[in-house]
Amino acid sequence: MQTQSSKKIIDDLNKSEITLAIEGMTCQACATRIEKVLNKKPAIYQADVNFANETAHISFDKQQVDEQQILDWVKKTGFTANIQQTADLFQVTDEQQRQSMPYRLIVIWLCLLPFLFGMMGMLIGRHDLMPPVWLQFVLATIVQFWLAIPFYQSAWASIKGKLANMDVLVVLGTLTIWLYSTYMWLFSSHAEHAVYFEAGVMVIAFVRLGKYLEERTKKQSLNSINMLLALTPQQVTVKTPAGDWQEMSLSQVKIGQILLAKAGSRIACDGMVVAGNGWCDESHLTGESVPLQKNIGSSVLAGAMVDNGSFEYRSTALGSQTQLGDMIQALSEAQGSKANIARIADKVSAVFVPTVVILSILTFIVNYFLQIPLDDALMRAVSVLVIACPCALGLATPAGIMAGMGVSARHGVWFKDAQALEATGSIDTIVLDKTGTLTEGKPQIVDTAIIDNSFNENEILAIVASIENHANHPLAKAFIDKANQQNLKFLSVNQVEHITGQGIQAIINNVGLVKVGSLDFVNFNLLENLANQHVWQIASIVAVSINHKPCAIFALADALKADSQQVVKQLQQDGLDVIIMSGDKTSVVNYIAQQVGIQQAFAQLSPRDKAEKIQQLQSTGKKIAMVGDGVNDAPAMAIAQASFAVYQGTDVAQHSASARLMGNSLIHVDYAQKIAKQTLKNIKQNLFFAFIYNCLGIPLAMMGLLNPMIASIAMTMSSISVLFNALRLRYYSTKHE
Repeated sequence: MQTQSSKKIIDDLNKSEITLAIEGMTCQACATRIEKVLNKKPAIYQADVNFANETAHISFDKQQVDEQQILDWVKKTGFTANIQQTADLFQVTDEQQRQSMPYRLIVIWLCLLPFLFGMMGMLIGRHDLMPPVWLQFVLATIVQFWLAIPFYQSAWASIKGKLANMDVLVVLGTLTIWLYSTYMWLFSSHAEHAVYFEAGVMVIAFVRLGKYLEERTKKQSLNSINMLLALTPQQVTVKTPAGDWQEMSLSQVKIGQILLAKAGSRIACDGMVVAGNGWCDESHLTGESVPLQKNIGSSVLAGAMVDNGSFEYRSTALGSQTQLGDMIQALSEAQGSKANIARIADKVSAVFVPTVVILSILTFIVNYFLQIPLDDALMRAVSVLVIACPCALGLATPAGIMAGMGVSARHGVWFKDAQALEATGSIDTIVLDKTGTLTEGKPQIVDTAIIDNSFNENEILAIVASIENHANHPLAKAFIDKANQQNLKFLSVNQVEHITGQGIQAIINNVGLVKVGSLDFVNFNLLENLANQHVWQIASIVAVSINHKPCAIFALADALKADSQQVVKQLQQDGLDVIIMSGDKTSVVNYIAQQVGIQQAFAQLSPRDKAEKIQQLQSTGKKIAMVGDGVNDAPAMAIAQASFAVYQGTDVAQHSASARLMGNSLIHVDYAQKIAKQTLKNIKQNLFFAFIYNCLGIPLAMMGLLNPMIASIAMTMSSISVLFNALRLRYYSTKHE
């Protein structure tokens, strides 16, 4: 019998994921319909459709279904889908920049112009400026049954999918107006005063205009991917085999070719400097605006700005294979994911349209029985249909997520998905690993005591580094790096011998037998005045003897990152509890906690202990984010509500984390929680605007205070207001930036 754990392993092996670009969605109900159809399929584990950026992220069982079958399922719902690749993302921006006004929208507004002149005439008492009724009929018919065909197609597909969308409301409302006006024109003696052809045309015109503006805002302003795509130059200068320089398109460059980077230009691809030097601003990936020096052998990243200097670099990765390409793919997937808060809007949208249709019918019936004139009762019912289109509600959450993801990417924080961003926005406690998170993650010489005054500190350091150059233990690198920093000359070493668990010894010409290792190995006791100093109590001690005579001791410790103290203070000022959890010994952990100002610290914890401690804290109601860099942090990161893998952390840590910090600074944790909280605030504002709009608009329409034309304008403005509120988030910056 198959156990639950073995089934999960099999499911994970069979699980595959794709991201689809969806064409033809007009509102959140469209996205909900696609989700509903796909999630009913046994082979689909989860399908999330994002209306704002028109994508679907789908996880499925590759043993039961292939990608083509999924595309066919989407097609049956009335939409077109294509598999989205990172390479496709690099090509989409030019097409978006060339986006022109749709011809249908232009023709609709040309048909509306005669009505607009007539309505302006009415404002000054000139009823003769309104087109004759027969022309009104012709123009309204062209709009209703030709130019509005996409509305009918979308509405019919929606009805077939058993989930009505906003286009159902538009079609019902405008068709009702057209039928009523046509009937009055043909059979009423007061046709010129009883037709409302202009109302139907205006509703369609404003709804179509709203969709166009909404589309432009989503694709050109709200989506940060376009901003990232613009970072790479289209034309580059490449060295030919003959040694000359030639201008060519970036798309023609191949891996291994040498490119020229000048001050003021951007790096076109990932590569390595082979000649020259300069300074590059890599803030687009790291969030740190401090330029980095680039010399021969230095790596460069696509999109980096050359601030100063000029150099040649060999391309090592192009397009979607660059770190920038990976970021674009990660951002696209994250923006396409769905936050839990979005489920509220989904549930409301699923029942909203049928409810509105019922309210519209009730409006007509109630007004008719209240002896309101038939045409007024009808216009009120139509106004309810038009004012209630739930576009703003569907846009509220995904628009905020898109903007928030872009801001976080600009600050060097890559959230894995919308749920990670949402979870980070509600945290109240930060748990920090010590080694590699608060500290540099590598031992450094923090103090030195010279016992034999016949040698100075640099001479002793050169001797020790020369011997440690033949060792491979972690402390050896600290001596080698220190000697290189001070440009000390390495000495010739002979007869190197490693004594397991104690140290290393060797012969150095003109010096003698040198021993480097533990205090016992060199037969030396720590001086009392040093033993009482705190730094020697927490440090790893390396003693040195020459010809069996103790001559020096070194204290090595993992130094704090330069800004750890500042970041911890900032997090605490932001109202967050900060805790250290480490596997290191208690004295070391307490010392680090004291240095950075953290009151609560847990030491000597195994990976399982860390995870259990976080679980215990979360059971008390705390909402915790874990920050770590190593394999030992992975279990704790997986169980925490949110988690961050620090820059250049292990692959396991990055896989377990809900977000990656791309800069070598803990300040990015502060950026992440600030941006996430601001994003949640923005989403709640959007939802408020959407809900309050419908709560106020529908009763006003039912009472006859809004005619269909005003309702269509108001409906359009509600969607635009939500988008612009989300767009405002794009310009948010932290206090530190």
